Amino acid sequence: MTEPADQRPSGVAEGAAEAGAPNRHTPVHTVVVPPDVNMVTLLGPRDELLRTMERAFPQVVIHVRGNEFHVSGSSADVALVERTIDELLAVIEGGQPLNRDAVERSIQMLRAHSSERPADVLTMNIVSNRGRTIRPKTLNQKHYVDAIDANTIVFGIGPAGTGKTYLAMAKAVAALQAKQVNRIILTRPAVEAGERLGFLPGTLNDKIDPYLRPLYDALHDMVDPESIPKLMAAGTIEVAPLAYMRGRSLNDAFIILDEAQNTSPEQMKMFLTRLGFGSKMVVTGDVTQVDLPGSNLSGLRVVRDILDGLEDVHFSLLTAQDVVRHRLVGAIVTAYGQWDEAQQHPGRRQQGRGPREHRRAQRD
Repeated sequence: MTEPADQRPSGVAEGAAEAGAPNRHTPVHTVVVPPDVNMVTLLGPRDELLRTMERAFPQVVIHVRGNEFHVSGSSADVALVERTIDELLAVIEGGQPLNRDAVERSIQMLRAHSSERPADVLTMNIVSNRGRTIRPKTLNQKHYVDAIDANTIVFGIGPAGTGKTYLAMAKAVAALQAKQVNRIILTRPAVEAGERLGFLPGTLNDKIDPYLRPLYDALHDMVDPESIPKLMAAGTIEVAPLAYMRGRSLNDAFIILDEAQNTSPEQMKMFLTRLGFGSKMVVTGDVTQVDLPGSNLSGLRVVRDILDGLEDVHFSLLTAQDVVRHRLVGAIVTAYGQWDEAQQHPGRRQQGRGPREHRRAQRD
């Protein structure tokens, strides 16, 4: 645990200089790790997690001796390092493994000065299956999950890889297991994103299936694969194109509309008015990836203006900082955002840096 300077035991050299410190008069703060914690778990294999902390705090010198961290640098940075160590210890105490991603996200949350502890976010379990637990990995994801608990209709809007649909499906499976709902309904609009359905082989269902495949893939992560056909045959889980929702009233169900940016305003209205008693809806999509033909308006782009402020309806906005796929995905999302901005405002690119120059400046 972190020990405040005025409460440290006499054996800790508070004012001593560490070898390699940037200034030999810089005070050294000591964090003592409880003896029951395996230091390899905290530092990572070949000190990978320690190196992650060092990269995040380049102006701080961190030495580890036995079960003690000796930290020197500016008071603000040192305090943040100490809090980071405390949060990582809390994650370990909660029975969760540590990795580079968890360390980076903990530091990111602490720097955002959130009122919520990173350990509370990283140890929040939604559903477990075959030894795998699904949980939020960022603060915005936790807020999104909390919003699903607190509201009847939730919109999860953000770029690819932010867990919009995956977390919504985890909440749906958890609600079904807790008998809060009787069935799960997963739907997507079947929009031809640069491809033609008519040229695909097979029946109509065969042609539509590729659009629904991502929902099946996520479902297999959360439910025993051998039980899925039985649940679908019984109507407990339904995966269908959005067009199949027309004319229905969906009671006691957890309903997820995925890829909602490819709905028209009329389709969005149709879907939302399917809401029945005892049901919950989650609508997910990325307004930067609309595949509607021509200049057709996206229902997801206009629905916030229509429903914003309506009681029991919540809009959760996720960003590139919430991408939980390969670390390059977040960088790609950011780069495309900068490129789009430059295309919309060409004068700004001439006056300032473009996306490539901006990234090069960050590296330098």
